[in-house]
Amino acid sequence: MSHPAALDPDRLAAECEFRATRRSGPGGQNRNKVETAVILTHRPTGIVAEAAERRTQGENRRQALFRLRLKLALEIRTPPGEAPSPLWSSRLRGGRIVVSPEHDDFPALLAEALDALAARHDDVKEAAAALGCSTSQLVKLLAAEPRALALVNGRRAARGLHALR
Repeated sequence: MSHPAALDPDRLAAECEFRATRRSGPGGQNRNKVETAVILTHRPTGIVAEAAERRTQGENRRQALFRLRLKLALEIRTPPGEAPSPLWSSRLRGGRIVVSPEHDDFPALLAEALDALAARHDDVKEAAAALGCSTSQLVKLLAAEPRALALVNGRRAARGLHALR
């Protein structure tokens, strides 16, 4: 089963309720007249993401979709596959995960890492081995999204394990 954060933006948008509204911010007088802010609600999960900092509705929609994918990666757990996904494998170079936190692939990769950790009781060494990367690379990926690192550290603390840095 594919993680919702791994869906392409158009397919994910089809699963969402879309709402446009007015908000303050950049754009001057146009901002006061046009509904450029975007609020997306993922119907299957009820998770909401919004964006209002851009000048156009289209830019805010793209930003809201990215934020929604990040929230889905953080909040939804799915059973990991037997082997790393083709996306994960394509981003792995000699045990290193090559992706920027701003890249469209980041939420899907983060979701896969969090799923692998959850399935292995937050044992970073086991999860990294299953994903084909080093433990330091896995922790570095988590640290790129502070909420992910906090999530894993909270679960590790509940198990009596030390925090990741």
